[in-house]
Amino acid sequence: MSQPSLLLVDDDVELSAMLLRLLQAEGWAVRAAHNAAQAEAALTEALPAVVLLDVMLPDASGMDLCRRWRAAYPSLGILMLTARGDPFDRVLGLELGADDYLAKPFEKRELVARLRALIRRQTPVPAQPTTTWSFGPLSINLLRREVLANEQVIVLTGIEFRLLLELIRTPGQAVSREQLSEAVQAGSYRPQDRTVDVQVGRLRRRLAQALPNSDWIETVRGEGYAFVPRGAAPSQSLGADDPKTL
Repeated sequence: MSQPSLLLVDDDVELSAMLLRLLQAEGWAVRAAHNAAQAEAALTEALPAVVLLDVMLPDASGMDLCRRWRAAYPSLGILMLTARGDPFDRVLGLELGADDYLAKPFEKRELVARLRALIRRQTPVPAQPTTTWSFGPLSINLLRREVLANEQVIVLTGIEFRLLLELIRTPGQAVSREQLSEAVQAGSYRPQDRTVDVQVGRLRRRLAQALPNSDWIETVRGEGYAFVPRGAAPSQSLGADDPKTL
């Protein structure tokens, strides 16, 4: 596999030459641009994995370029380089779309380490097949956010669906009320335990209506609730994602 390409945008010719040697020694394909016009032409010619962008250029502001390039090239990694280490500038750069921000002078090893981390984050994840978790007659399609009982759709609210996802992550193991609260409620607000009990009760009744004579959710005294698979052993499609991340 070929190494990712980098574009260095800095008007300091001496520093650029030193960085070119350093980054090429790491095995990366690196091009250099010494002003905004050259950088724009280089991006049009071939989009790199990461741009190392100086904040102060003779013909443009690096901050403006960062904002424009983030909008034009969403997948582009941007690491800003600047002689100004002021926290405000660092925060501004990150808010404008930079992935990382490094103040000059910097350690060569730190620059290489940050680039490696950024490139890892930029590497696309291969597409995965549709993800379905199955427990005997009960199946949960994570991508379509659909729950089926014997191939019939069970209509769940958004909260009930998220509760179910949290419970099926660890079949047979107790999940605390606090953990269930965090799963269904974004932000700092957390519902009371009694509210979680009511929500779990509704989910339990919906499952029981669709699949009579079986209790899929059991109360674990003093701990919380556990999802108990009925029928076949749990299975999921290859490459399945953790339900909590969806």
